[in-house]
Amino acid sequence: MENLGYTQPLFIMACDHRASFAKGIFGVTSEDWPPELTEAIRGYKYLIYQGLLKAIEQGVPKDHAAILIDELTGDKVLKEAKQAGIATILTVERSGQAEFTFEYGEDFPAHIVKYGPTFTKALIRYNPDGDAELNARQREKLKVLGDYCHQNNLKFLIEPLIPALPHQLAEVAGDKHRYDAELRPDLTIRMIKEMQTDGVEVDIWKIEGLENPASYEEIIAQAREGGRNEVSIVVLGRGESDEAVQKWLEAGKQVKGVIGFAIGRTIFMQPLMDLHKQKITQDQAINKICENYLSFYHIFAH
Repeated sequence: MENLGYTQPLFIMACDHRASFAKGIFGVTSEDWPPELTEAIRGYKYLIYQGLLKAIEQGVPKDHAAILIDELTGDKVLKEAKQAGIATILTVERSGQAEFTFEYGEDFPAHIVKYGPTFTKALIRYNPDGDAELNARQREKLKVLGDYCHQNNLKFLIEPLIPALPHQLAEVAGDKHRYDAELRPDLTIRMIKEMQTDGVEVDIWKIEGLENPASYEEIIAQAREGGRNEVSIVVLGRGESDEAVQKWLEAGKQVKGVIGFAIGRTIFMQPLMDLHKQKITQDQAINKICENYLSFYHIFAH
């Protein structure tokens, strides 16, 4: 477990969204984007990056800021952020897949080397009560990625989404809030343990938000089991309301091992939708993205 983990504060501007970005702002549901849409998304993601830069100018420590983005729409951001000394997180999964799949297949190492990010990130959909063969395949591929990262002095971040299965929702009378509060914490712990058992070693877990500090404590205990003493958690925003995300951050910041957040759509979606509808200017969009990021930073850091 030597050098595993990451413990300094980390406030991630998450803009690696692809399918949800195209649909949410441009109303496009096809995966076969025309070149002009790709260029438009690149431009909008550069505005998000400018919002992060503005927040750093206004007091967020640069060493604690990071940007999470994909190669297709974030090439310019990845290069400029690295040059500026801002932590970069490169997502490597194909967008919108039920099973974790490398965006560039077996050629994934070349794409990581191209950018030399601080972290690589993989999003997975994984319920430990779900398809056992599917889960095993995902663990196998994640081990390949994690081993590559640690052999090459890169940090590895996993974002595990745990979608409710029908029988689990039935247990809570179809109430998704109850599922999050009553079932998801234990499912998260089981998911982490299954990963660890199969040799998937993670520096940071990007966890869906929880309202109870005790739930974070239990998840951290599993994440740090067996000498993994510096493995940490960041709280993701899940595109939820400001109020919901604030509750999750207020609960998480009380727990040692929860080091920050990774929030995206809650920060940038409305400003960019307003910009797309020509309700605001580019400068106003940048300022609003900065303001939203700063508000979550202040909630967690103070």
